[in-house]
Amino acid sequence: MIPSNYLEKVYAGYLGMNIGIRLGAPVEPTIWTYERIKNTYGEITNYVKEYKNFAADDDANGPYYFLRALYDDAKDRDITPNDVARAWLNYTREGIGMFWWGGYGVSTEHTAYINLKRGIPAPRSGSIEQNGKIIAEQIGGQIFIDTWGLVNPCNPKKAADFGEAAARVSHDGEGVLGARFFCAAIAKAFETSDVREIIEAGLGQIPADSLYARVARAVLEFHAQHPDDFRACRDMLERDWGYDKYRGVCHIIPNAGVCILAMIYGQGDFNRTVEIATMCGWDTDCNAGNVGTVLGVACGLEGIADKYRKPINDSIVMSGISGYLNILDIPTYAKELAILGYRLAGEACPQELLDSFKEGEIYFDFELPGSTHNIRVSDPFFCRTRHSTEKAFRGTGSLEVLFDRMTRGEQSKIYYKPFYTRDDFSDERYSPTFAPKAYSGQKVSMKIYLDQWGGNETMGIAPYVRLTKSKKELVQGYIKLMDQQWLDVEFEIPDTEGELIDEVGIVLEAYSTRKPKSLGRIFIDEFRIYGKANYSIDFRKQAMSFGCVTPFSHNHGAWSIEDGAMYLMTAEPSEAYTGNYFAKDYSVSLQLNPQSGYSHMVAVRAQGAMRGYHAGFDGENQVSLYINDFGFKKLASCSYEWRFNQNYVFQLTVQGNTITLYIDGNQVLRHQDDTFGYGMYGVSTLDAARAYFSNIRFVEL
Repeated sequence: MIPSNYLEKVYAGYLGMNIGIRLGAPVEPTIWTYERIKNTYGEITNYVKEYKNFAADDDANGPYYFLRALYDDAKDRDITPNDVARAWLNYTREGIGMFWWGGYGVSTEHTAYINLKRGIPAPRSGSIEQNGKIIAEQIGGQIFIDTWGLVNPCNPKKAADFGEAAARVSHDGEGVLGARFFCAAIAKAFETSDVREIIEAGLGQIPADSLYARVARAVLEFHAQHPDDFRACRDMLERDWGYDKYRGVCHIIPNAGVCILAMIYGQGDFNRTVEIATMCGWDTDCNAGNVGTVLGVACGLEGIADKYRKPINDSIVMSGISGYLNILDIPTYAKELAILGYRLAGEACPQELLDSFKEGEIYFDFELPGSTHNIRVSDPFFCRTRHSTEKAFRGTGSLEVLFDRMTRGEQSKIYYKPFYTRDDFSDERYSPTFAPKAYSGQKVSMKIYLDQWGGNETMGIAPYVRLTKSKKELVQGYIKLMDQQWLDVEFEIPDTEGELIDEVGIVLEAYSTRKPKSLGRIFIDEFRIYGKANYSIDFRKQAMSFGCVTPFSHNHGAWSIEDGAMYLMTAEPSEAYTGNYFAKDYSVSLQLNPQSGYSHMVAVRAQGAMRGYHAGFDGENQVSLYINDFGFKKLASCSYEWRFNQNYVFQLTVQGNTITLYIDGNQVLRHQDDTFGYGMYGVSTLDAARAYFSNIRFVEL
């Protein structure tokens, strides 16, 4: 039976994972040795580095993207290694992001990916037979599997089986046992907070004579003799189980020892556990992330210290092929995971949970305890946010915004961030790329309640969006709030004339004269961004960000901005995608100027590198429509005379199961196919090519 507090436990576990990753990431090896961490930071009791925003991390990418096998292939059955292998190939940009591209035969994940690309199927792609024992037993089999435990609560055996299936894409031997152990431990943590019971549940899913079990038992036995000195236990691991004995870049066995050490010496305290895992060195972000998931579930939200939770602010970013999916709201994703958990358990999902999750749009209901949904303020001197259960338009939660002694003309923006660029990050970890979560033509709505304590005039608000490149704020009309009343605020996002949107929210302004100053609170609930998008992309107003032309994610090829266009030069099949990953019926138009090569296409309903439709020039004086379903297949073709260095206006429309291509206003292809019902759009080539793309317009039908 799924526990009654399942959703909150999933939320805590996923928060815990990302807190651990963020805590451990700044002191990853090899530069940061155990001794250097100890000598530099001593006892770690908080994040050791501040970030403007924490960039992507492989430890978060894998659990998020590989789980999509449950949507793409294993929709009504248990997963297989091949299902997860297809997710690897579909959601990864080759050579960029997702995981560490350290070289074939060096990085286990890079090795497995190349194997898959070359037609070596899973699980052979990650097997000892194919790759050798050293590569197969590195740590990756353990670090990409947390979500398989989160969607199989109270079922350690099933969680371990799912984790093993996923891990076998890239790992074997002891590397797979790490996946089994942690998935089982996470599943067990839903029904007990006793860390020893949790560890034993994990060990119960692996062979007792395995190295993994033996290093775990060695740590548990040492703890029994020295229960108050984790550093002595770490010295034992270095002596008996260290990297000198287990070759490769990052072997699973020494790190398994650290994970058991952190959990048993952490004594069931989430914060202490992730701190110990970080202080112990070796693969710090992986180890702290794994134990963070376990202890997050076990301890619940109340066990996670604000000092660790607040900087996360309910948001992380990823670095897969979908810029839209790369922006993740943690409470929303917790709901998605919980819905999957009910599905896998064969239990009816509560209707209120189903109603609170809206795929393909922004919907923040602030119902989960402490949730903030990445809402920010521009001026923390005047305003401060926190979750509240004091007022709610619907349900029990809302976002409280304290405004403190503001006078006429003083303002603070309260906003959600639907898009990022390189300037928003402190570093370039795993090269994330983004497609906005908000577009012209969509509606923004929210409920606002004013509780004013002081001031001779009530407060006012003005809805707004901010443009990414120019930083221009498109402010709607000001609205005077009514004290002790809920106000329904709704507006349509105006035409941004080719720019992207990186802030959506309200400007809060005081109307009071200097004495008395305005003091009080507003509460925000039911924040939504929804409806049909209608927007353009002007490349004169875009930039290069993380090596890509905003707002696209590129896979292969050399891309740049030239003369107000996105320019592609490539010697191989290449693609660029953007837009809402869940868009269904729409039309995308653009101007194409082919320079060389005979393949120049527009993509629609693309669900990754291996799924979608592509239509356009396909050989000399020919136009074709292809479906890519882990291999390109021609669906339709016709003659069409075209030439190089000439502008053509392509319009590709998908509505229902009908795909229609227009060139310069004339219909040239129409075909029906119902394989893909939603997906991103973009441009592509199936061969070597050079081309300019400009004047993109997207209209949702």
